[in-house]
This record gives sequence, structure tokens and C-alpha cells, in this order.
Amino acid sequence: MILVSSCLAGLEVRYNGTHSLNKNISKLVEDNKAITICPELLGGFPTPREPAEIVGGNGEDVLDVKAKVVDKLGKDVTQLYLKGAYATLEKAKEINATIVVLKENSPSCGSSMIYNGEFIGKKIAGMGVTSALLKRNGLKVISEEQFAETFL
Repeated sequence: MILVSSCLAGLEVRYNGTHSLNKNISKLVEDNKAITICPELLGGFPTPREPAEIVGGNGEDVLDVKAKVVDKLGKDVTQLYLKGAYATLEKAKEINATIVVLKENSPSCGSSMIYNGEFIGKKIAGMGVTSALLKRNGLKVISEEQFAETFL
């Protein structure tokens, strides 16, 4: 089974209440080949919510308590991101996910790129909190761009 970011399947769960529909990923869900998940909702965030970025590193650093996730108002929301990441890991194990396709650039889901923590739209190489946790636990995590390159 494939686990995919809910926003990629067209669900309006992003921080600003929108989606990032990827028609190929949506089709996988429709065909019962994939299950949707949103780590941020599992962590307890509402939709919409303040945008957040990782400050002081990347998702691996958050897991190692060397960085934190902060929203645009300056509130430390690290614990909610960690809660969502661990809930996503449990779901991936529960469904025996063979691959996880997560939304690039997100502080939760980014698998190779995230925003730099300054809220200026600048991206850096790095993983979000959920991607880092899933990869540490042996799961294959890719972005929607990598999905298109690999499977289409």
C-alpha cells in the first residue's frame, strides 16, 4: 500500500486551507492503491493554521532536539509536529506502506527540500519532521516530483 499526503489527493488541508492536487496521486487513492494522511492534522493542527518553518536545522535536527518548528507568529509548535510524525509512522506500519509520497517543501513532509526558517520563501536542502522520522524507520519516502519521475 502507498501512503500519500492528503493535500496531494486534493483534500483542502494545507495551512491556508488549500490543496496541492496531483491527479496521478488522486487516481491512486480513487483506485484504492493509496491511503491519504496529513501529519499536521494528526498532530492536532486546525485548517487553516499559521504557516510554520523549521528554525535551526531540518527535520532530523528536530528529532535530535537541535532545532524547532516555529509558526509565523513565533510560537514553538515542535511538539505538534512530532506528534503528527509519530502518528504517521504508526499508520505507515499499520498499513504496511511500501512507499510514502509526501508534499515537498513542507516542514512535516518535505523529503528533500524545506523552507529555511526565515519566512522569506527561501528553500534549503533538508527533510521535514515526518519524512525524517519515516526514513529513520526504514520507510521509502519520496516527493510528488520524485513520484512523477519514478512512476509515470
